[in-house]
Amino acid sequence: MKIQVGRQIKDFHIETLPDLGSPVEVFGRLVSGPYPFLLESSLSELPEKGRFTFLGSRPFLTLTAKGNRVSISEGGRVQTLRADPFEAVKDILFSLQAERLAPEIPFPGGAVGYFSYDLRHFIERLPAAAEDDLKIPDLQLGFYDQVLAYDHREQRWLLSVASAGGKTLTDARDRLLLDLERPGKENEPEEDSGPSPGGFPYGLVSNFQHTEYLDAVRKIIHYIEEGDVYQVNLSQRFSSPLACTPFSLYRRLRERNPSYFGGYLGYPGLTIVSSSPERFLKVNGIQVETCPIKGTRKRGKNPEEDEALKQELSRSIKDRAELNMIVDLERNDLGRVCRYGSVKVREHAALETHPTVFHLVSTIEGMMREGLDVVDLLRATFPGGSITGAPKIRSMEIIDALEPHTRSVYTGSIGYISLDGRTDLNIVIRTVLIKDGTAFFHVGGGIVADSDPEMEYEETLVKGRALKEVIEA
Repeated sequence: MKIQVGRQIKDFHIETLPDLGSPVEVFGRLVSGPYPFLLESSLSELPEKGRFTFLGSRPFLTLTAKGNRVSISEGGRVQTLRADPFEAVKDILFSLQAERLAPEIPFPGGAVGYFSYDLRHFIERLPAAAEDDLKIPDLQLGFYDQVLAYDHREQRWLLSVASAGGKTLTDARDRLLLDLERPGKENEPEEDSGPSPGGFPYGLVSNFQHTEYLDAVRKIIHYIEEGDVYQVNLSQRFSSPLACTPFSLYRRLRERNPSYFGGYLGYPGLTIVSSSPERFLKVNGIQVETCPIKGTRKRGKNPEEDEALKQELSRSIKDRAELNMIVDLERNDLGRVCRYGSVKVREHAALETHPTVFHLVSTIEGMMREGLDVVDLLRATFPGGSITGAPKIRSMEIIDALEPHTRSVYTGSIGYISLDGRTDLNIVIRTVLIKDGTAFFHVGGGIVADSDPEMEYEETLVKGRALKEVIEA
């Protein structure tokens, strides 16, 4: 069954706006609207990763999926059906597709939201032993015909509006100015969610005991020694009652840990706050790019210690071996949908500096074959290899057997898919989910043959340091 939508979008019109303030200040006046989103680059050291920030609310259509139950809401009408969520996304994008008529910004309008890790069941036949205690949707997308963009390089605000549906640029600008007259959320008092049902005081609780995590690492090393896998990404999940508003948490997080692929997504009963450093997929025409991260060191206490840790990471045989495995995996995944001979490693094991850690990052690129689209690309590559392991399918089976709870949004993807096909999706790491007054976040790392269980455990704490600090502040 093909999903049809009522809207038709021909093109987008762009207008330069006067200075509105910083993106996070502007978003503070939109965050109380329906389905608000902020896709923010709060780092600008690498222009190709940190040039644009996008924000908006009031989608004209929403798509939600849990398992094969798909719900589409458009103009007050809700349609519910049984379908493959990826096919539902493909049908809606096909119905709405527009020509590339807004070259000024890569996302003039289209879909914004998340693809959860649990969508892997629609790509491979995998077990489902881990407990799904949060029971949030596997996918939520809003489709937006009006987007605000901030160009960090040019330091200017742009408004993009679709030309269909009777909405003019003037109407959209007037509605936006009304929204921006609201007081900012940053001026509202913070909410206290009170003590947790479990009675523990404010503080983080893991779904692994320390010794249990070490035992899980040892089991993975045994699988590797038996020749079952080469690498598995193992994570633990922390939770804590949240004593502030989700938007206050986001403001703290972006200040403590600015990122290239951060963001805020608001849904009924769920908020997602992200400071991800990792790009999963970027699509521009037929050009495709993925940037896996492997290898981490904490930041030092002074420049001299920083330099020593950078050298240690750059020379680490173990960390480079981890990255080499994932680069090979990602090359193979891209090869399923890219032209023969076009998949290449543009940059390998580049050292990136972040506020709390150093990372090794590679960039792999290719050119998609004719007749394929971003949903075909997602099916070929999802979830990202850097957060599963190698081989990917067996690694996901082991993850499901060892991790107590489903990952949900963690290690899925957040980002946008423009109606002309341009796409930018992150890997959902360094990300907090807020549900029923409780904050949840995962941290993990790649386990290989020479991993030290205690050091792997400590690495998860290093990666989660910024999240821990802003939650407990």
